[in-house]
Amino acid sequence: MRIIVQKFGGTSVASPEVRQLVVKKINRAKEQGYAPVVVVSAMGRKGESYATDTLIEVARTANKNIAARELDQIMYCGEMISAVVMAGTLQANGLDAVMLTGGQAGIMTDTNFNNARIMKIDSAHIIRLLKQGKTPVVCGFQGMSAEGELTTLGRGGSDTTASALGGALNAELIEIYTDVDGIMTADPRIVSNAKILDCISYSEVCQLAHQGAKVIHPRAVEIAMQKSIPLVVKSTFSDAPGTLITNINKGDTGGTAVSDRIATGVTYLANIAQIKIATNNASDASFKAFKTMAESGISVDLINVNPGQIMFTISEDVADRATDKLLQLGFKVDTVYDCAKVSVVGGGMREVPGVMANFVEALSKNNIQILQTVDSHTSISVLVKKADMHKSVTALHEKFSLSN
Repeated sequence: MRIIVQKFGGTSVASPEVRQLVVKKINRAKEQGYAPVVVVSAMGRKGESYATDTLIEVARTANKNIAARELDQIMYCGEMISAVVMAGTLQANGLDAVMLTGGQAGIMTDTNFNNARIMKIDSAHIIRLLKQGKTPVVCGFQGMSAEGELTTLGRGGSDTTASALGGALNAELIEIYTDVDGIMTADPRIVSNAKILDCISYSEVCQLAHQGAKVIHPRAVEIAMQKSIPLVVKSTFSDAPGTLITNINKGDTGGTAVSDRIATGVTYLANIAQIKIATNNASDASFKAFKTMAESGISVDLINVNPGQIMFTISEDVADRATDKLLQLGFKVDTVYDCAKVSVVGGGMREVPGVMANFVEALSKNNIQILQTVDSHTSISVLVKKADMHKSVTALHEKFSLSN
């Protein structure tokens, strides 16, 4: 049995007209000899009746600090409504569809409410349904703990559901349907000549996702990579081929890298604050500072530890709290608000001379002040003022010839 997992995002199931497009995608997979397992997100986006953010707002009208467990119970509802409606739509079109919650699909998690981790998947029930010729429609974003608690998997959790099911079912392919034609070299709202990538490696797309690109959740990519299951990101609204995520070229069985291109894409994260701590003992100060951040549940990024100064970045919404914690330790703290992180990602930049020089040149020629940098084998990131974010993305996209 050739199994394909097809995940449809909120905009793909938001209206009767669009759901008919989903029916066509599922029927096409069946015509190609696949047994589809369908995963759906909650319908629509914030403000629409059954969107997850809307349900969260409903719960918080009673208590803005409602407990995580109770929040999971209402967040569970969005995907259940979507899956029931999608299963009904498939039934009306002649398919023998069966709606399954995350728990009914065998997805077992820990009890970290709002951000649960999948511990195991018992795929026996789905396999039985597929052998009976049925089409399972699974609620994304959710699971069940060993104690029978309903849990959700965190933002982007429906992508994670799709990949986890793909791995458990030994699927041939995982398709992630969204409202764009694939993964792009940059945000097209900023770079007008950004292009769709035909193919990208698991590691590159993970880096893009971690650095701000929102087209797919990095956990989903990491899970698929473990089983070497190809992922395709494509649009519900067109027949464009989308972007293939894999470790090998299309049609190639030799295991060669996807590409030897230096850069793959440019992405960004806004609303960043930079923390600078003056110190005479960097080792002792960094231990105290980072331990305090960890104990306060504050995630840090862009870390530079120098003899006279420690620098790192955090989300701007926790900057005041972080600053207060550090001042209480007696540190001299300078907090810089209104920053953004801009990154160039590419599996081909490893050990290539001149990449950093080109990066810096692109920004300096556009009079963009660099506040901080950090690099790895597959990415270079820079901290700039938020006002320079769009200009930085455009300059770097042009410098690395990503529209060619």
